[in-house]
Amino acid sequence: MKEENKNVLTLQNDKGEQIECEVLFTFDDDKNKKSYIVYTDNTTDETGSTKVYASIYDPSGQDRTLTPIESEEEWALIENILSSIQEKIDAESESE
Repeated sequence: MKEENKNVLTLQNDKGEQIECEVLFTFDDDKNKKSYIVYTDNTTDETGSTKVYASIYDPSGQDRTLTPIESEEEWALIENILSSIQEKIDAESESE
């Protein structure tokens, strides 16, 4: 993982290609003592929704490796946060 600036990171895919991703947000979970990064490569899936990814990361920057999330509990946490953010965005766009 190579950080260009605060909001962009460059990852290498399985084919060895460099992909720029936009960091959407990061957060710490005190319960399991992990830090998470949520990001997108700004591509869309077959339904037109933007693809969003999440990984465990080291906020100190000492270990620059992103670790896959494997626990259903962790995915549920991330999905709840994403749903809350989407609800806020929807509410704001309705009030405009």
